[in-house]
Amino acid sequence: MANDFVTIADMLADAFDLAPHELSEIRDAAPLTSRLPAIPSSNGDTHKYAVNTQNPVVGFRGENAGRDFDHSIHRIDTVTLKILDFSWMADKAVADRWRQGGAKAYIAREGMYHLRSAMYAMEDQFLNGTVGGDASGYDGLADSANLDGASDSMVVDAGGTTASTGSSFYLLRISPSECSNVVMGDGVSLGETIVQNFVDGSNLNLPVYYTPACTWVAAQLGSLYSAARIANLTEDSGKGLTDDLIYSAMKLFPAGLGPNLCVTNQRSLEQLRLSRTATNATGAPAPTPTMTGNGVPIITTDALSETETLLV
Repeated sequence: MANDFVTIADMLADAFDLAPHELSEIRDAAPLTSRLPAIPSSNGDTHKYAVNTQNPVVGFRGENAGRDFDHSIHRIDTVTLKILDFSWMADKAVADRWRQGGAKAYIAREGMYHLRSAMYAMEDQFLNGTVGGDASGYDGLADSANLDGASDSMVVDAGGTTASTGSSFYLLRISPSECSNVVMGDGVSLGETIVQNFVDGSNLNLPVYYTPACTWVAAQLGSLYSAARIANLTEDSGKGLTDDLIYSAMKLFPAGLGPNLCVTNQRSLEQLRLSRTATNATGAPAPTPTMTGNGVPIITTDALSETETLLV
């Protein structure tokens, strides 16, 4: 992709006869990212954490009778951080032309949109990873060896077969030690805007406002029991999201260590609502679900596709 600089013609919102508020038609909300803890990397661009895989053997013994000592066993999981770059610049003369507060106001406005785009990129990558997100980014839930096959131990297969309508429902344990974002340095933030020279494609010079914005980031997906997935949800008859599927996924977690947040898209949520309407004792339409049957919050995001590749 080539550089795409703002021009005077792009500054439609600069007209004095416009209302002070701006609307958006971009589906860029990042409700999951806002709920995920952001923890510092343990070691630069390589984040490592220990996972307990076996407790020590203990047991009862008789008086004056010994027993063998044992120890716990752990493995080290490694997460590789990648650079999320949302830097930008604008021709100084063009930005200075912004009539509603000058260059400072324009830079603040444009910076807000770059931050929003960066937050959504993190949401997309956390969920879809290199499979359905950015192949140059870090691994996400869809890359996990525990979640990328229909027969995996933390996957419930909804059984849909129409590939063009595939989707997933995720059940997560959100905490600093389980599902979280990993960042290095100041995290997701804009740097200080400076004026510098820029050499264009014709090797000619122009002054620009340049705002650096880079962060090293990755997803910590926890351990085996930190996430579950209901996969192959489709528009096929009887293959949408239901409470029965959610309860089946809940059973995959250890007792007392179930999920504390579920993530889906609007279509799957509507499938769940319709499944509840069918069994509503009063016959009235069921409200849009905000929780699972046992009280775990459900949020929706546009980062979960309705046309994802089916798991096999």
